[in-house]
Amino acid sequence: MGILNLTEDSFYDGGKNNTLKKALSHTKKMIEEGAFFVDIGVASSKPGSSLIHSADEINRLLPILKILVKEFPQTHFSIDTYNSEVAAVSLDLGVSMINDISGGLLDPNMFAVVASHNVPYVMMHMQGTPNTMQEQIHYNDVVVEVAHFFSKQLKNANAAGIHDVILDPGFGFGKTIAHNFSLLQNFSHFKSLNCPLLMGVSRKSMIYKSLGLSPENALNGTTALHAWGLDRGAQIVRVHDVREAKECIDLWTALQ
Repeated sequence: MGILNLTEDSFYDGGKNNTLKKALSHTKKMIEEGAFFVDIGVASSKPGSSLIHSADEINRLLPILKILVKEFPQTHFSIDTYNSEVAAVSLDLGVSMINDISGGLLDPNMFAVVASHNVPYVMMHMQGTPNTMQEQIHYNDVVVEVAHFFSKQLKNANAAGIHDVILDPGFGFGKTIAHNFSLLQNFSHFKSLNCPLLMGVSRKSMIYKSLGLSPENALNGTTALHAWGLDRGAQIVRVHDVREAKECIDLWTALQ
């Protein structure tokens, strides 16, 4: 899953691809390098960022999304949003999946919208909101509590009519570095929920802070964690660097 950030405020690539020309070029590059999904996001979700209103999100997303869907009709586009109105208009344009960092908690209408379009749904765990998630972080057992959240929300999603759910434990979303590594160490625990697992660690602080680097220098560490995540059951990796991730997947597959 290649990342296409249309925001100027992303922790790593903000502003790099937020014009139509740049978005088209980067999408083409990611597809050529092996991206199966292209995940498009307008709202920043880095720590301290405020929630975006659905109307503002739609105004920034739709002009580019309409062209992308037309130019790359065979590509599976995912929309990274927690607003059901954004999900609805995007799905009407033909996108393949919704990626919700709130796991259905920020917009009570999200499950109904996804169910009505009969598409897969990425359910992520986040403690709090992007604005508050890195404040007063507390878990008695992060793995058990994230699994409990998934179990509860899966029942709600199924009851709403969603039966194709991908789980993402939300590395860096309301977790300390220690929590993140605990989730990675025990990633296979989530396989018991019988859903595909998505891993999103690309260039995140659990890598660059652990190594004393910057996000710009965290590609090698990202690849290392991808390999360990694949060994623990990750089936989708959400990445900034598609070619390197695809090479990691191909070599891991050959190893099996």
